[in-house]
Amino acid sequence: MIVVCPVRRCGRELHWGKRSCTCPAGHTFDIARSGYVNLLLPQDKQAKKPGDTKSMVCARRRLLDAGLGARLLECLAAALARIRISRGARVLDVGCGDGFYLAALASRFGLAGFGVDISTAAVDAAAQRYPGQRWIAANGDRRLPFADQAFDCILSITARKNPEEFKRLLSPGGRLLLAVPANDDLAELRQAVLGQATAKDRVRLATAALEKRFLLESHETVRLAVPLDVPALVDLLLVTYRGARFSAAAGAAALKPLTVTSAAELLCFEVKSA
Repeated sequence: MIVVCPVRRCGRELHWGKRSCTCPAGHTFDIARSGYVNLLLPQDKQAKKPGDTKSMVCARRRLLDAGLGARLLECLAAALARIRISRGARVLDVGCGDGFYLAALASRFGLAGFGVDISTAAVDAAAQRYPGQRWIAANGDRRLPFADQAFDCILSITARKNPEEFKRLLSPGGRLLLAVPANDDLAELRQAVLGQATAKDRVRLATAALEKRFLLESHETVRLAVPLDVPALVDLLLVTYRGARFSAAAGAAALKPLTVTSAAELLCFEVKSA
């Protein structure tokens, strides 16, 4: 049993059919034409259409297709190789976006991939492009619709963190791979737009949030300098937290082509023993 019914006090196994997912209690969830299933209940939504919009999903995909995530992907693959991930292992990507990282890793290592994101636009795009994995709309801040100890590895790539759920869902000996923006991530763009590139120690914040339940096993910094033209910079602004505000206030006309540092801290954690 892996995917379970999200209805309160149910939690029975969901059977994935051709057009719907159904549990023994009769709760049914339609499978979208693209192949994803929406398990977001009304109380799990933060807005009518939570998460990334379709335009943000498309912008992020263009950036990844242009190579912005290439270095991080290779380091994630190296981390999976170090922990000797086995073929057929179950991997969950919490905050999967359009599925770029999970699909690539699942293909390379022969993994059973499950991606969740609160944005239906994101999981719809993932399902269309990568039909070989399971894509689910769900809120990563709440209890996720999976059985206890269902996964051998969990990915959280510049996404929100839910330590209790991560621990519940990891099997014994499983690993959590967490990527957070490094201090100099997008520093050139932040300097050009905001006039400063304020550093924030996200590694300390992440380890503090996880230290009660996890042990830090390894830590490496992933860095890549990427030359971007103006359309790509506009895309990058759109998918950052200040992007929409800047675009509305100043407009993209002020931008010029720029080499931008894409940098992340990649942390590998193991679950603390009881």
